[in-house]
Amino acid sequence: MSINFDKALGIHEQALQVRHKRNEVLATNIANADTPGYKAQDIDFKAVLSQSAAATQSTQLAMRTTNSGHMQVATDVSADALSMDLKYRVPTQPSEDGNTVDTHVEQAEFADNAMRYQATLSFLGSRFSGMKSILQGGR
Repeated sequence: MSINFDKALGIHEQALQVRHKRNEVLATNIANADTPGYKAQDIDFKAVLSQSAAATQSTQLAMRTTNSGHMQVATDVSADALSMDLKYRVPTQPSEDGNTVDTHVEQAEFADNAMRYQATLSFLGSRFSGMKSILQGGR
């Protein structure tokens, strides 16, 4: 009997990948808080994760292709394969130089996302510990 990691880990593997990518986007926003004309971006976590869940259930992931010559690839739910279209954040008070980064909003979103990333990582760690214990016969 083989171990099916997709069933054992569920959607949490994809959630971890999306949270990681979102941390990168939020960190970029914070780093560009003083860049004139920079537009703050974010990932719609729920939309990306629901797309991933639908792709996992149907075993067919809709890939974005930019050229008609691109090959169609079998199911791949890695972070690079998920369609994580960036959305522009609407500022509460736009600056005169066109920058839309609200530093306090970005820092709060980053902290929240980092905490949720750690929670997902802890959950996956406990899942692996449980599987390891089962494989070792409960020792």
